Amino acid sequence: MPKGIYKLPDVKNEPVKSYAPGSPERAALKNKLNELNRGGLDLPMIIGGKEIRTGNLHDIRPPHNHRQLLGHYHQGDKSHVQMAIDAALKAKPAWEAMHWESRAAIFLKAAELIAGPYRSDFNAVTMIGQSKNAYQSEIDAVCELVDFYRYNVKNMVEIYGMQPNSSPGIWNRMVWRPLEGFIFALTPFNFTSIAGNLGGAPALMGNTVVWKPSKTAVWSAHLIMEVLKEAGLPDGVINLVYAGGREAAEVVFNHRDFAGLHFTGSTNVFNGMWSTIAGNIGRYKSYPRIVGETGGKDYILAEKSANAKQVATAITRGAFEYQGQKCSAASRAYIPTNMWEEVRQYVTDDLAKIKMGVVDDFSNFVNAVIDEESFDKLAAVIDDTKASPDAEIVCGGTYDKAKGYFIQPTVILAKKADYITMREELFGPILTVYLYEPDKL
Repeated sequence: MPKGIYKLPDVKNEPVKSYAPGSPERAALKNKLNELNRGGLDLPMIIGGKEIRTGNLHDIRPPHNHRQLLGHYHQGDKSHVQMAIDAALKAKPAWEAMHWESRAAIFLKAAELIAGPYRSDFNAVTMIGQSKNAYQSEIDAVCELVDFYRYNVKNMVEIYGMQPNSSPGIWNRMVWRPLEGFIFALTPFNFTSIAGNLGGAPALMGNTVVWKPSKTAVWSAHLIMEVLKEAGLPDGVINLVYAGGREAAEVVFNHRDFAGLHFTGSTNVFNGMWSTIAGNIGRYKSYPRIVGETGGKDYILAEKSANAKQVATAITRGAFEYQGQKCSAASRAYIPTNMWEEVRQYVTDDLAKIKMGVVDDFSNFVNAVIDEESFDKLAAVIDDTKASPDAEIVCGGTYDKAKGYFIQPTVILAKKADYITMREELFGPILTVYLYEPDKL
């Protein structure tokens, strides 16, 4: 067998396209949006390389136009989770024995496909399915996912290169191997890139994966699987299963070969899974690795000498990009009293210029929140605030789900630092401001 110490291609961040009026990328994306909006989707699970259709059909509808039926996906159950585990374990010996260069080549090829011929597909699917504008989709579904797949390979080579020193007459070596069992990737709706990475990164390192995507991001997950297959990923390395979270957890966390969890989502869900895994520790062949990123309550703290316009921009961009549905979104701000009126006016002016609506109109900065459950929760928060003596609505405060799940970007002024929206993560386009006296900071 040929041998060599291979040098990776240069790894650079994927350039972000602007989708400016008249640009070829804008025209291509518009055409793809028109094509995919025709619907006709029938999305099976992909287990062991086979398309699994159950006949238990769940609708796929755009959050910004829930009257539009795009198609269906085939919902699975516990038996399909077990099927996915069996497929992952069957594929494991050959996959982990494959040379790292071959595994790397698959993911580098996938990155090239996403950055090239599938670029419009990834953007259009994410825009329609998850209600992202073109720019938010471009930086996520294309550029970040491409960067994940390329830089994961670079990081893998660096990890493999971490070798110990050797004393005279001794050759010490560090051997890196996959975990003993399968990885469970549980992925969110808000970033197509994260969904593709939580299963992709462990697979690159020689692990096999059971992947349960968010029910509101099934379409983009299926597209990722299609591209990975075209790039050469063997059957069974990643197995895409659409099952309820509790059903999947019951099968996965009671399985002897459960080896690791890769998760992004809410803190409460992560805490619950950690507790379950800890309680089942005696069942497992080895100690499962638990890796998770959860939500937060990011804040803006403005110092009294800060530039009011810059503070306002931080609020409008930090809180309302992708409708605030990011773990990194600002959801509270501490503003000194000496600059509040100026900041307030700038924010009011900025929000008056921001358009909200469907993703096909590229002038819309804000689109819909992900589903009715999210909409109802956020609308209730706004209503409670309007009725509260401890807070007031400064900007926004309107909502409408007649056609899509639209929440107007909303700024709340809280009279108490511990007001509920200063403490609880809302995951939507709502930011709460608390004023402080600058001489008391």
